[in-house]
Amino acid sequence: METANCESCGKSKAPLSCGHCHKRICKSCAHFLEEGSFSFLPKVPAELNHTTYCEPCFYEKVAPEQSKYQAEMEQAKEILIFFKQQSKETRLIERSEDPIEVLDCADRDETIMRLAFLASRKGFNSVIDIELKPKKVRLNAYQTCVWHAVGIPAQVIDRKLIKDKSLRSYPN
Repeated sequence: METANCESCGKSKAPLSCGHCHKRICKSCAHFLEEGSFSFLPKVPAELNHTTYCEPCFYEKVAPEQSKYQAEMEQAKEILIFFKQQSKETRLIERSEDPIEVLDCADRDETIMRLAFLASRKGFNSVIDIELKPKKVRLNAYQTCVWHAVGIPAQVIDRKLIKDKSLRSYPN
């Protein structure tokens, strides 16, 4: 097996190659991206599917997308979540958007976070009428749940939101 020189530092052993430009790079010059780093995106661009990048490709292609993705994740954490059972509080909110759906998620909280992420990408500040459905999956003697969720993204004005008095009087 023939190894070429590193494109960045010139070392004689460069066993890795950049996933984007396919230049040979050594381990110390490579930037590694964890698999699933952009897992909440509905469709991950082809240039972000690789795990190894050279320095120019990483700072040109991956770093801006990574910072944008992190900002979207922080924005998704601020999304208001209302379940179907909270219909008293959301009855006056306009439901003009098509429902968004998340399929085959391993964790309940991750499923809700994925709904919030999709709503924040569309420019909404809440997800209402969320229906969560667990489905039991059995693999031989091992059993687990896979979660499906459907919710409607909406724009909620907090001061116009009706607060359920029973929750205020008798909190959990």
